[in-house]
Amino acid sequence: MTPLESQTTGRPWRTGGDRQRMSAGIGNWEGFLASPFTMHDALAVADGWRSQLAGVERPWLCWNVDPTWCLLQQHMVLEVGWTPVVGFDPRVGPPPLVPGAVLIDFNRHFGFGTMYPHFPLEFMFAYAERLAFWHADLLMPLPQLRAYAARFEALRDGRMIVVEPTPTWRQRWTSARTTRRYWELLGCTTRGASRSNFEQGCGWWLCFYLHPNCPGDAERKRRAELYWDCGVGIRYWHQACGGELELIAEKEVDAGHFTRMRRKGYIAATVDDWRRDLSKELSANFPLGQVCGQFGLGDLYERSMRLLPDAR
Repeated sequence: MTPLESQTTGRPWRTGGDRQRMSAGIGNWEGFLASPFTMHDALAVADGWRSQLAGVERPWLCWNVDPTWCLLQQHMVLEVGWTPVVGFDPRVGPPPLVPGAVLIDFNRHFGFGTMYPHFPLEFMFAYAERLAFWHADLLMPLPQLRAYAARFEALRDGRMIVVEPTPTWRQRWTSARTTRRYWELLGCTTRGASRSNFEQGCGWWLCFYLHPNCPGDAERKRRAELYWDCGVGIRYWHQACGGELELIAEKEVDAGHFTRMRRKGYIAATVDDWRRDLSKELSANFPLGQVCGQFGLGDLYERSMRLLPDAR
C-alpha cells in the first residue's frame, strides 16, 4: 500500500449518508475536490464575504451549533471590543444576533449538508485583514478573554496564533508523532499568514496533502505520511515551511472547553465523525446557565436568554 492509499482507507466520512456533500463542507480537500466546485469558486465566493465585512476592524468568528451558546459568545466578543461574525451549521440555521453582530451564510453558494468554521478559515486572506476565532463550545472568564483579545489585536501581519494540544506520551516518543496537529479551539490569523498557508498548500482542512497548491508529487508523498485530520497543515506550515506562529497551550483554556474528550459521563447523541451534530449534545451535557456560574458570566447569560424567541 502506498502512502497515498493509506490515507484514504478507514476514513470516518466514507460511511453513511451523502458523504461528498457532508465532508466537503467540514473543510476536507478529499470531499471538496470530488464536489462540483473548484478552489476558484471558493475564492470568488469569499470575495463576497469581504464586502459583508466592510468597515469591521476586529472580526471574531462565532459558529452557531446551539443558539444559546452562540448568543453568549457573541456577547462575550462584544465585551472585549471585537465584532461577532456569525456563521452556522446549516442543520441548525442562523441564531439570533446581538446588536452589532454580522451574520454570514458561508454555505449559501455551496449547499453542503453541513459546514464547519474550518471552511471559511481556509480562505480568510480573501476577505479580512485579521480574524479571531474559537470553538462553539469554549468559554472563559472575561478578564482572560480580554487578554487574548489584546494579544490578537497586536498580532503582526504574517503571523498566526493557535492552540497547541497537550501531546500524549505516544505522540512524544513513538511514531504517533506524525499525528501531531494544532487546534482552531482559539486563535487569530492575519491576511499574510492565511495567504502564506494557501500559497504553500497547507491550511486548516483535512487531507492537506491533497491541497491543489501542494508543490509537487514528492512533497505530496511526504505530507501524505502525516495524519489526515484538520490542523496538521497549520503545524506543517509552522514546522516545515517557516510559518510565523504563536502558541496557546491547551492547559490555558482546557477548563472552559466543553467537549466530549476526557469528559466522564458525557452522553453522545450522534456519531463522532462528519455526521456529528453538536446541537444535539452541547446543552444536553452542559446546561449553559450552570456553566456560566463557573466563569462569572451570569449577567451575559441572562442577556442572551432575553434574545431567544421563546423568551418573549
